[in-house]
Amino acid sequence: MSTNQLTGRCNCGGVTFVATGPFRPPKACHCKTCRRQSGHHIAATQIDRADLSLTGEDMLTWYAASDHARRGFCRVCGANLFWEPRGSRRISIFMGCLDEPTGLHLADHIFVGERGDYYTIGDSLPQALERDTTTG
Repeated sequence: MSTNQLTGRCNCGGVTFVATGPFRPPKACHCKTCRRQSGHHIAATQIDRADLSLTGEDMLTWYAASDHARRGFCRVCGANLFWEPRGSRRISIFMGCLDEPTGLHLADHIFVGERGDYYTIGDSLPQALERDTTTG
């Protein structure tokens, strides 16, 4: 895991943040909910929620995407920013909203059983039909 500090923001800049690691290596999620929310699969890292400092939190809207998690996005530009399991001290940050360089590298693919029929996964990273519940 990386132990640096990363910054990020939504597309319009209404929501900005500073995240302090260690960061979980990013996972690419191919589930139907992520694909519908983002328009394709997503990639996200994860940290302790206490290590996330937000500015513009009043611009952040939370959507209960399922019984077990919610998704945070900017209410102005609609940028997907966060995925947060209910009752967890952890929060996932979508890789696309992080400022580069991140120094992080994709570790694996999850929910590949729900992958869209319009693309193939072309790398040699591990693939799981579902999510590894031991790592969040």
